[in-house]
Amino acid sequence: MSNIIRVVLADDHVFVRDGIKSLLENEANIEVVGEAIDGADALEVVTATNPDLLIVDIRMPNLTGIEVVEKLRNEKNSVKIIMLSMHESEEYVLKSIKAGADGYLLKGSSKEEFLKALHSVAAGGKYFSGDISSILISQLTNSSASLEPKQNLGEEMMITKREKEILTLLLSGKGNKEIAEALEISKRTAEVHRFNLMKKLKVKNLMELSNKAAEYSLI
Repeated sequence: MSNIIRVVLADDHVFVRDGIKSLLENEANIEVVGEAIDGADALEVVTATNPDLLIVDIRMPNLTGIEVVEKLRNEKNSVKIIMLSMHESEEYVLKSIKAGADGYLLKGSSKEEFLKALHSVAAGGKYFSGDISSILISQLTNSSASLEPKQNLGEEMMITKREKEILTLLLSGKGNKEIAEALEISKRTAEVHRFNLMKKLKVKNLMELSNKAAEYSLI
């Protein structure tokens, strides 16, 4: 089984696509298998190449990035998707997540963060760059602490507001140290919360956690 991550780039600006290709060209386990110049083209290229990952600009002609994600998800296409944007507004972020994007990456992100996002999402996780995680935490904090799951989790699996915050950061690719810094708690406390959350949800790794979160609409 190949370990190569097959990627399609969709952006109406050729210099953006060329920049991403330049960034990825020295990565032995990543291959750009297609490019798209607008939203409609993106759908065609994804269908033709069947990539592992689609990196799509949020604002394009002939279907926006959000509309592309919605159409792919409506077609039950399970390709992993990272939304690429210059905007970190709550509206864009939440619309992207609601549409079914697996990640949201700002165009000004460093090469290190870009590659981290790509690998995290390709492996089945979620990734939200920069201050995006704080937007998600704010959204969760302002919402009711009770869950509205697609299925009934049972009282023993209900998660607290703090656990929602931990979950959001975990699925955005943050480690224990980063979680501790974001929430202003000790690293040990972050580790305990993470352990308790995974035990409560009966998962053993990040991929299972991501799947459980999606299944029960935890974020």
